[in-house]
Amino acid sequence: MIAGLLPYLAWLKALHVMALIAWMAGLFYLPRLFVYHCQAVPGSGESERFKVMERKLLRQIMNPAMICTFLFGVLLALTPGTVDWHAGWWYLKIAAVLGLAGFHGACAAWRRAFAEDRNVRPERFYRAANEIPTLLMMVVVIMVIVRPF
Repeated sequence: MIAGLLPYLAWLKALHVMALIAWMAGLFYLPRLFVYHCQAVPGSGESERFKVMERKLLRQIMNPAMICTFLFGVLLALTPGTVDWHAGWWYLKIAAVLGLAGFHGACAAWRRAFAEDRNVRPERFYRAANEIPTLLMMVVVIMVIVRPF
């Protein structure tokens, strides 16, 4: 625990939530771009435009937002009194956040496949995948706000 963080608790929470909102926006939008990208002919101008949009979304918004989410989250966890380390909700929340990070990694791999014109998945796959971050986000919010156990 780092007692010196306590005076900055409100700022850490605010920065953590803002970073999480930006990260989640990307996690919601990137798979939707993949759905539309599936409809474009590989090598077409439309496909090339999706490649640029997907790359910029991932590298300029999602990656920095995920890093900031983790950074401010760790600082919050190190602030005395913010986490009851014996409560089960904390560990389920962490598992869901790690699931979001795994989904982020999957999105990065899917983006690379599109960038190399080697996507083999149908748009239906990405429509279904688009639901995963929503479910994980619901677990995170319930664990943090309700703390059911």
